[in-house]
Amino acid sequence: MEPVIVGWGHTKFGKLDALGLEDLIQQAGREAIADAGIEAAQIDAVWLGHFNSGLVEDAFASSMILGIDPALRFKPATRLENACASGAAALFGAIDAIRSGRIKVALVVGAEKMSGLDSAGVTKALGGASYQKEERGMSFPAIFARFAQSYDADYGDPTEAMAHIAVKNHENALRNPLAQMHRPITLDYARAVSDKNPMIADPIKLSDCSLVSDGAAAVVLVADDMLGDFRRGVGFRAAQQVSDVLPLSGKDLAKFEGPTRAIAQAYKQAGVGVGDLSLAEVHDCFTIAELLSVEALQLAPPGGGRDVVIAGETRRDGRLPINLSGGLKAKGHPVGATGVSMHVLNARQLVGEAGEMQLPSAELAAAVNMGGGAVATYATIMERVK
Repeated sequence: MEPVIVGWGHTKFGKLDALGLEDLIQQAGREAIADAGIEAAQIDAVWLGHFNSGLVEDAFASSMILGIDPALRFKPATRLENACASGAAALFGAIDAIRSGRIKVALVVGAEKMSGLDSAGVTKALGGASYQKEERGMSFPAIFARFAQSYDADYGDPTEAMAHIAVKNHENALRNPLAQMHRPITLDYARAVSDKNPMIADPIKLSDCSLVSDGAAAVVLVADDMLGDFRRGVGFRAAQQVSDVLPLSGKDLAKFEGPTRAIAQAYKQAGVGVGDLSLAEVHDCFTIAELLSVEALQLAPPGGGRDVVIAGETRRDGRLPINLSGGLKAKGHPVGATGVSMHVLNARQLVGEAGEMQLPSAELAAAVNMGGGAVATYATIMERVK
């Protein structure tokens, strides 16, 4: 049996002071169940993608989903954590359970509450996703600065392309009512260090960083032999995971080897290439990560991503629109929610329900959710099947 997404939910992303982690989980999950048009009692099992790492005190949150409806009580509930790829990890758990025949209906929720801590607290929590023996105390901007420095050493300065990515993603977010940031930025602003755009970790400026966010997203998946009961469905031509070693010292940072392998495996499984894609949502935790993802997607050879980005080939009207949602850069990055959010927004594009974000035609969509310093990568290729 093959899994098919038949319903989805998505909260707004941002600093949501009135909503706690449980509220976010249940809001997104309830919306997905209603969107699928099923009763909660039909769900066989639930999965939660949630990083936490001290962001909230709720270290055991999987059964918070059961509070959506009394009929969910006693359903199996599992939390998956794989750093910033926790959402995709939860999704893959449900995909595997359906493919095995163990269940037929799954609810997957990705959620994170980040704004309860100050900046130092969030930085420390996120730093838990690095290799503590060598990288303890390094912030993630400092970690991805290492990627940018390696790219510079191998291919030349990436910062002009990084500025173009920031501008594009802020522009795209203006069409996304769920995005955290609805404020355009100029290329001059993104290029320059200033009081409002300080250097965080050379060459990573504030404009290169994703946002501290609260939010949740959810999907309902069913076995494909049930598809006749639903009004529309989105399936997976490919679903691949690659895990690389944890230490930065064990990798050639300019090559983005884990994401490159995961995407190549997804292309092979789906029998497609980059030219077949209509759009992609990629993990732009920092703008250098999107630049490296352009090359991992094979839209450009190694070192050629800068020219592709600056030429506008990843813009809405370009050869491959990337991060039409605004990406993590402007949509927001509630860590556990991100991987599920990518799949919700791709699904909406594929069935023509993306509102102002909608492309005129969307047939195949890629999602690339990454955890840590290019450590855990989940790559999917999605298509409408009903």
